[in-house]
Amino acid sequence: MNRLVTTLLAASAVSVSATASAAESHLDEALPEYSPVAGVSGSLSSVGSDTLNNLMTLWAEGFKKAYPNVTISIEGKGSSTAPPALMEGTSQFGPMSRPMKAEEIDTFEKKFGYKPTEVRVAIDALAVFAHKDNPLEGLSLKQVDGIFSSTRKAGSEDITEWGQLGVEAWKGRPISLYGRNSASGTYGFFQEHALGKGDFKATVKEQPGSSAVVQGVGGDPYALGYSGIGYKTSGVRALPLSSGGGEFFEASYDNALSGDYPLARFLVVYVNKKPGEPLPKTALEFLKFVLSKEGQEVVEKDGYYPLPAELAEEVIGSLSE
Repeated sequence: MNRLVTTLLAASAVSVSATASAAESHLDEALPEYSPVAGVSGSLSSVGSDTLNNLMTLWAEGFKKAYPNVTISIEGKGSSTAPPALMEGTSQFGPMSRPMKAEEIDTFEKKFGYKPTEVRVAIDALAVFAHKDNPLEGLSLKQVDGIFSSTRKAGSEDITEWGQLGVEAWKGRPISLYGRNSASGTYGFFQEHALGKGDFKATVKEQPGSSAVVQGVGGDPYALGYSGIGYKTSGVRALPLSSGGGEFFEASYDNALSGDYPLARFLVVYVNKKPGEPLPKTALEFLKFVLSKEGQEVVEKDGYYPLPAELAEEVIGSLSE
């Protein structure tokens, strides 16, 4: 997990863990319930992350129940499509599964004179998925780099077959690899945090969406692939990971919150907010709904992890100024 995520989440870990056990919902009971307000109308548009596509759709459905006259269009072709849509004014929301790159922020700032505003909306554990019958106990990030990367910046050997991972029954069987395409924020996040900004192997089968990655792995006993935890199905298992080759940690809520799981991240929505001015009312109310108890219940139902109330309150406060 990157240091920023670790710092922000660790600050809320104690208060949240006191209200939820591993077998219960992780929804923070201190999250506010959403109350509809008058004067919300018009249309909203979202362009960006495939990882967030299901969530944006579910949030839109919930929001429209409160405001039937509001129309919301959603397009999820990859995080890299979000910044141009925001800059061109074709969308109010730019969902991304990675932070904007420096050059994307610079381009935005050159046009508007201020930076885009990042809104944290959920927590994800980016998972390395294996087939449900895969016997592997877990992987170190060094091994992940050796499996997926051609440059192997972590110093791993080139890992191409299952015997190299200690699966003797499959010795000699090649590892089939599934991943996302370069338009994907998940591709970029995995490249930076698992591959040390190295290059992917040419043998990684690039998929247009996260569900296609998981479907590919679920249909191939000898496959590995990476995707957000919200796309987990009964046909796959998320392998526990270790950052330094020591203890393996499951891709769980508690391990994401504590920073023990090394590929945890925030899922974010970028907006074009002029400093010193609140967002337009309809867009602001949508994000208030997303960060309410009802909105974060949607996060949990979709397989991701809800935000602590403290963080949600901080985000809403910044959007109302």
